[in-house]
Amino acid sequence: MARYTGPKTRIARKFKEPIFGPDKWMERKPHAPGQHGPNARRRRSESEYKLQLTEKQKAKYTYGILERQFRKMFTTAASKKGITGAILLSLCEARLDNTVFRLGIAPTRRAARQLVNHGHITVNKEVVNVPSFTLRPGDEVAVRERSRSLEVITGSLSTSSNRFDWLDFNPATMTGKMIAMPERAQIPENIREQLIVELYSK
Repeated sequence: MARYTGPKTRIARKFKEPIFGPDKWMERKPHAPGQHGPNARRRRSESEYKLQLTEKQKAKYTYGILERQFRKMFTTAASKKGITGAILLSLCEARLDNTVFRLGIAPTRRAARQLVNHGHITVNKEVVNVPSFTLRPGDEVAVRERSRSLEVITGSLSTSSNRFDWLDFNPATMTGKMIAMPERAQIPENIREQLIVELYSK
């Protein structure tokens, strides 16, 4: 599947948030690209459509999902009982590459995607090399035994301290488990999902 491979800092500056992780260049230039410093003249007020589109783009870039797949996920979310926006983000969080990142096995979602693509990750003891694979409660995610000495994995685990209520992880065996689908309040991403719902509902 195709994915965005362009400059990350420029995109992060567009949303004024380090959506790809810590970025020293983002700290130096926190304003949007095209503006000459933080004191640049303010642009005209943004339209409702632009706000909705921007929020959708932010979510897509954050999770590394392209339009066709993201729309398909929205359709799935809309067909389920509950709040569509919250379900949409929950489905994004349940992706295998995102879960590998949340468990601390990889330092970024991009690195997690690469680990999955290269066959270093198993789901229920079977190798899965599809980053968009959707996990379900009870699924076990682990690093393959022969991949446990990889520097990117050991380095990430040694510095990662984040833990999430819907995931259980054993650093000794490099094995994690999805306990439940995450609720909106548990997801730390700064995304206004209701704007995405409004955009797709037009």
